[in-house]
Amino acid sequence: MRMRGLAPAKVNLALHVVGRRDDGLHLLDSLVVFADTGDWVEVRPAETMRLRVQGPTAEGVPTDQRNLAWRAADWVRQSADILIEKHLPHAAGIGGGSADAAAVLRALGSTGAGSEALGADVPVCVRCRPTRMRGIGEVLDDVPPLPALWIVLVNPGVEVPTGAVFGAMERVDNPPLPALDWTDFDSFLGWLVETRNDMEGAARDLQPVIGAVLERLAATPGCALARMSGSGATCFGLYAGEAEARAAAAALPEGWWAVAARVLEDSPTAQRIQFSRATT
Repeated sequence: MRMRGLAPAKVNLALHVVGRRDDGLHLLDSLVVFADTGDWVEVRPAETMRLRVQGPTAEGVPTDQRNLAWRAADWVRQSADILIEKHLPHAAGIGGGSADAAAVLRALGSTGAGSEALGADVPVCVRCRPTRMRGIGEVLDDVPPLPALWIVLVNPGVEVPTGAVFGAMERVDNPPLPALDWTDFDSFLGWLVETRNDMEGAARDLQPVIGAVLERLAATPGCALARMSGSGATCFGLYAGEAEARAAAAALPEGWWAVAARVLEDSPTAQRIQFSRATT
C-alpha cells in the first residue's frame, strides 16, 4: 500500500542561538511554524530501498544514502520505495530535507522520538505544528494559539550551508526568546518584533542578496514583518490576509523562487500532513 502526504515547509519565525555544547552542537530557542506548501512524499514498504526524486526543484538532490529521507527509513530499520515530488529549494533554511525525512517517518508509523539523531529539524518536522523548539531540536513545547497568518517564502536561488553560517557568527550565547504571550495578530506581531534570527547577519555577510530579498519583501503592501528563516537563504514576509500575500509573491522578480501560503493551524486533523492511500 502506497501512502502519500505533504512534507510542509518549516519556517523559523524567530531563531535565537543561545549556546554551544562541548561536542560543538549549537543550542537553539526557536518559534517554528509550517506553511501549506512543500514537497509531496509517497512511501511504500518494499524488500529493498529505493528513492526517486522528481519535480521542479529535484535537480542535484541525491537519491541514495546521502538523502535524509533514505536515512530516515534506515533509522527505523524499514526498507521502502520512496518517491519525493520536490517543490522546495534545498539547502534553503526551510527544512526541505528534514521535512521529507519526517514525512517518511510518519508514513512508516514512527513517532519520531529520538530523531534529532538524524538532524536538528527532524523532530519538529515530525510534530508538524506551531512549536517552541529548544536544545539541539529535541525539546518541543506547545505555544499559544497563533492568529490567522499568511506567509510569502522567497529564495533568490543561492545556497547557504548551515555550517558556514555558524562558523561566521560572532556570538553564540544570545538571550532566549521572551515569554510567549499574545492574543491576536497585533499582539503576536508585537511579540515577534522583539525577537530575532541570530543567524541572519552571518548569512547576509556570506550572501548579500539576502539583504535585497528582505528589502523587497518589506516594501510589499501589507507586509507586517520580513525576516530570514533558519540559516537561509529563504526569507519570509508575514501578512494578515491571502490577497496581500499572493500579490506580494507575484510582484517579486521572476528569477526568485516565491510562493504564498497559509500558515498551518495547530490541528493536525485539518492538515494535509496526514498520510492517505495513494490511488494513482
